Amino acid sequence: MAASALRRTLGRTLAMAAKEVQHIRRDLRTLYLALAMPVLMLVLFGFGISFDVDHLELAVVDQDRSTASRELVRHFTAAQEFTVVQEGTSPEEALAALRRGQAVAVLVVPQGFSRDVARGGAQLQLLVDGADGNTASQALAKAQALVEVASRRLGPAGLSPRAPPLEVRVRTLFNPTGRSALFLVPGLASYLLAMVAVLITALTVAREWERGSMEQLFATPVGRVEIVVGKLLPYLAIGLLQVLLVLTVGAWVFGVPVRGNLGTLGLGALLFLIGMLGQGLLISVVTRNQVVATQVATMTSLLPSLLLSGFIFPIENLPLPLRLLSTLIPARYFVDTLRGVLLRGNGFAELWPQLVALTLFAALMLAVAMGRFRRRLD
Repeated sequence: MAASALRRTLGRTLAMAAKEVQHIRRDLRTLYLALAMPVLMLVLFGFGISFDVDHLELAVVDQDRSTASRELVRHFTAAQEFTVVQEGTSPEEALAALRRGQAVAVLVVPQGFSRDVARGGAQLQLLVDGADGNTASQALAKAQALVEVASRRLGPAGLSPRAPPLEVRVRTLFNPTGRSALFLVPGLASYLLAMVAVLITALTVAREWERGSMEQLFATPVGRVEIVVGKLLPYLAIGLLQVLLVLTVGAWVFGVPVRGNLGTLGLGALLFLIGMLGQGLLISVVTRNQVVATQVATMTSLLPSLLLSGFIFPIENLPLPLRLLSTLIPARYFVDTLRGVLLRGNGFAELWPQLVALTLFAALMLAVAMGRFRRRLD
């Protein structure tokens, strides 16, 4: 008896899923929204959003005009980190270029530089435009690295008066070249998947409420659990295909590696998609209107996934109330999962807290959505 009831329930659920697949096949906009848009936005955002800065405009004030000073300037431009846009002997002219925004930094080589190099006590001055904090910090870091390289070539004692008592050797793990794409693409993938998963269910189900097709379902023996699960299954399959497409484009176009356990990544993606699809379904059940559903989805999922997930801004730098609020954002845990698996080589042992959080969110969204989905018309 129980087996017969289970078969009937499964049959009705699969029938609902087949019905939803037919709707998706007839609506090319849904397929575009689900498959093409995440890939297109990943490519656009991946190339458009970058924290890497090169070819920084540099004004040079060479008051020494010696072989050593010219060799130093050559080191600054050889790696194409800096581009000399103005040369002169007056610091005032270079500062004017800095104020006009024509240069990001000014390198001042004082008179007697070559003599001080031979003695091992040379000094330089670097003036940086701090209006853009990210550019200024990168200019300082690049200039320091270039000076250290040049100091080993300009003289036996270099540019430092004496050798430091301690030698620090830095080894950068997981992203040794510091490419911003490796940091941004996992966050972008999480944001795009959240956006599409919520919108696609919120809009399609809300459209059925508006057109009255939901009333026809109420006249059938299909239960609410069968309706909810049947509607979510096709979009869950599309979501998993989205994950594969986004990861493939990320690896092919941006060189994002996959160092960790793919099973852990697949489980995290499955739980994240279930939670976001459930949230979209809940929004459609509550609003029953496409315009309102779009607005609610933007306020409750898109903006939090962008601002409170650690995608761009470190969560540790947020004020305490926002840090507490971010614990309710599933994209936060999925971003950690993606970066852990793709960049750090993590597996289930390191990422189980994130997976537990995603499981709790998915269960909560499905439970609330099914609780609010009633077979009656208000």
